[in-house]
Amino acid sequence: MNVMELYRSKLISIEEAVSKVKSGQSIVTAMAAAQPPGLLRALASRKDELRDVTVMSCLLLEDYDFLKPEMRGHFLNEAWYYGPCSYRAHPGGTVTFMPNHLNECGVKKAANDPPDIYWGTATPPDRHGYMSLSLSLTYEKAMLKAAKQVVLEINENLPRTLGDTHIHISQVDHVVENTVPLKEVPPIQPTEVEMEIGRLVASLIEDGSTIQLGIGGIPNAVTACLMEKNDLGVHTEMITDGMADLYNAGVITGKCKTLWPEKMIGTFVLGTRRLYDFIDDNPGVELHGGDVVNDPWIVGRNHKMVSINTTLQVDLTGQANSETLGTMQYSGGGGALNTCMGAQMSPGGKSILALRSTAKNGTISTIVPAFFDGQVVTVPRADVDYVVTEYGIARLKSMNIRKRVEALISIAHPDFRDWLWSEARRLQYVF
Repeated sequence: MNVMELYRSKLISIEEAVSKVKSGQSIVTAMAAAQPPGLLRALASRKDELRDVTVMSCLLLEDYDFLKPEMRGHFLNEAWYYGPCSYRAHPGGTVTFMPNHLNECGVKKAANDPPDIYWGTATPPDRHGYMSLSLSLTYEKAMLKAAKQVVLEINENLPRTLGDTHIHISQVDHVVENTVPLKEVPPIQPTEVEMEIGRLVASLIEDGSTIQLGIGGIPNAVTACLMEKNDLGVHTEMITDGMADLYNAGVITGKCKTLWPEKMIGTFVLGTRRLYDFIDDNPGVELHGGDVVNDPWIVGRNHKMVSINTTLQVDLTGQANSETLGTMQYSGGGGALNTCMGAQMSPGGKSILALRSTAKNGTISTIVPAFFDGQVVTVPRADVDYVVTEYGIARLKSMNIRKRVEALISIAHPDFRDWLWSEARRLQYVF
């Protein structure tokens, strides 16, 4: 049987694929822009026939019908990372969070609780029968190999990415076709406060460094402030529009990288069509599994590795919360601790946590005395290196608690510094 005959023998409709789901089964879906919209949109049509179906995901990008409150008891979204969609759906009882580190979420889930079904996306097969998993390889291959049934949604608009992204048509059970526009996340325009944070972060990044950063106002500000740097490399979870801009400007060359020289390495891609066109069949960009890219010991093999992560709160002892608002799950830990630890293993490496000094229109401080309200600790205080706000840079590594209090209050918003000193004395951090 030739490649196209094999492909056609596995081709079914989206409705047929969804009809194969049974009560009590677990489905794992590809991440972010790699999620299969046709399959996920159709799932809710089975509501009256199905109960206790788990849909594992990471960063859903659409308010799918299976997330609605009336789907409670029929479908449960088990999320490795909350985006706005999972956060909005949580109060309706159809979403729960699964704590994880990005480097092990796929391999540990595959070993401890393998899914019944894998739903992902891929490019059409080439003449050899190989398809590219395209926009994410974070946990997808581990899940695909562990699942009892594999269904790929083929979309001709997907870019063909390189690295460890390829899967042969013989390795899947079914394919469905759904050529639709790709999920895009336009870059957020940084505020002036975020630009000041970006300038301070950029001042810590030396020429020849390899960087990791994500998406949002602060990361976008950082990339905008790196245009005068030379020979940067990329080893990151997420490849963004800003990285393509730096590459096109000649800032990112990868010439000094010690791992995968001259290549941008990531686990997933999320941005605009311009970014997706940039990575399409680009030998300078490779995607590999999260168990590889986010392994702290691999991260640390990059010379002058700089990890740049945003966080929500830092307490006066230095521990960081990057994922909850009180007890309410807001986002996720992702690979924050992986890259914080890995960067500090690197010769000349640095780990940076960046945040605005206030939230809720300046009414609350993000530097807090302690986590009293149920916030989780995403990065333990022993693993925090640099903290940056618009008011400055605090280097916490190897500092005692008294010095940490002084350093963190110095970069807190001036309106809250007296209160923070008072609380530090009450808590006997200082005397």
